[in-house]
Amino acid sequence: MRRMLVPALTATILLLMLLSLTLGPSNIRLSDTVSILMGKTAPANKAYIILQLRLPRILSSFFTGAILGLSGAVFQAALRNPMADPFILGISSGASFGVAVALFIGMAPLFGFPVSALVGALGTTLCIVGLASRRKSSSTTLLLTGVAVNYILSSAMTLLMFLHKEQYQRILYWTLGSFSMSTYAQVVVVLIAWIVLFIPLSLKHRSMDMLLLDELSARAGGLSVKRTRLGLLLLASFSTSLCVSYFGVIGFIGLMAPHATRLMVGPKHRHLLLPSSLLGGLLLLSSDTISRMLLPSGELPVGIITSLLGVPLFIYLLRRGRYFYG
Repeated sequence: MRRMLVPALTATILLLMLLSLTLGPSNIRLSDTVSILMGKTAPANKAYIILQLRLPRILSSFFTGAILGLSGAVFQAALRNPMADPFILGISSGASFGVAVALFIGMAPLFGFPVSALVGALGTTLCIVGLASRRKSSSTTLLLTGVAVNYILSSAMTLLMFLHKEQYQRILYWTLGSFSMSTYAQVVVVLIAWIVLFIPLSLKHRSMDMLLLDELSARAGGLSVKRTRLGLLLLASFSTSLCVSYFGVIGFIGLMAPHATRLMVGPKHRHLLLPSSLLGGLLLLSSDTISRMLLPSGELPVGIITSLLGVPLFIYLLRRGRYFYG
């Protein structure tokens, strides 16, 4: 299964992309989609829909899911908690809160959404790292603290929406998540962010394995635990905040993808990272396709779909006691 997992995921992703390009209210056939992708002559309106509207959206959702899948694997290794992910621990909410604050004080045009999201995410991450470095902090305590941080930031963001009603719709956009306004420029940015995240993690897979050990054993193996943990978390937080600044808060992909992959290939990160990334992209692409197709007119925010998928898994893991390594 380990050898066939990546090819199987890749084939499934390509097939889903082709179907997602075709599905919609515009009455486009699969043969039309294939012809347009191959550069053959096609009606201008259909080519515009596929190449300018649907394709950047599909690529954005896939690479965002791939980043969230990788980031979830990082958080679960760094915090030794298979239930950790950027959404549950409040990293995504921190990024979104940074954007909301920038809009509220009028600094968004100066700093831009990515920088504002990065500041919020990094602040939340440093808080989590500080809690994780305490000797008496258990995985359960850390998880519940992250949930509390998530709720605090979400409540603060709701307060900002009511205080700054003229920006209500823009702030609400980040709380629900959407790929409806995706562009090729954003596709390039999230692709680069995925590469910047994936390559260092691939080189550090042994260090991530050692983080799963207790701290004394990891130190005995020559690992600088605090430095490695901080570097990995900051790298994952940066990538997550970039996705949030463009597409909003999208929950539970970072929980579902690494956990499901770990059940299939085991805990070794050399085998875990790429499948987790591909599965995260597949899950988010599937969720975005469902969000487009579920309503006869309009679309649902993609965050609703991912929450409907992720919350049952979260509850299941809690009931099974799967909230620690070892």
